[in-house]
Amino acid sequence: MKLLLDTHVWLWSLLAPERLRAESIALLEDPANRLFLSPMSVWEALLLAERRRIEIDEDPRAWVTRVLDEIPIFEAPLTFEVAIESRAVRLVHDDPADRFLAATARTQELILLTADQRLLECADLRTMAA
Repeated sequence: MKLLLDTHVWLWSLLAPERLRAESIALLEDPANRLFLSPMSVWEALLLAERRRIEIDEDPRAWVTRVLDEIPIFEAPLTFEVAIESRAVRLVHDDPADRFLAATARTQELILLTADQRLLECADLRTMAA
């Protein structure tokens, strides 16, 4: 299975795994699954650290670089096609990062692993509840 991790799922898996459902942890740990992360999630994580909405015990840029090197995850490309598709995704809210994640999932044929109910309810998006 090819899974795109929503930003909070990626962060929870690293900083607060108890927030994830047991089924989600099993998906993340299953070597048969390919895990993808959008550059938008890296950007969001750095913003959250700058705004002190997440606590990281080291320089946030160094931390992100380190965890990306340590965990088996693929970079989901941020392309022109994704940018164009981001305007076609029908979401009930207009969060730009969510639009890019949804568009990435659609264009790359990935399943978005998320706990965001608004994304889970998006009819034109393949999702799984985290």
